Amino acid sequence: MTGGAITPERIASLIEDAPAWALIGLTAPREGLRADARLEVAQFVYGALYQPVDAEAAQMVLPW
Repeated sequence: MTGGAITPERIASLIEDAPAWALIGLTAPREGLRADARLEVAQFVYGALYQPVDAEAAQMVLPW
């Protein structure tokens, strides 16, 4: 696990940062869209909590 302890506050913050379409999709009238949105939000939160941070990807690319 990376990035600190798992707390309700941290999970809430991650949900807030999830893709906008997925957050909006949670209230969609069709069950299929809601299910897709739930999965997307869950994958986003899971990835943020458990995927190792790639140090190279996190570095800014130099302009030269």
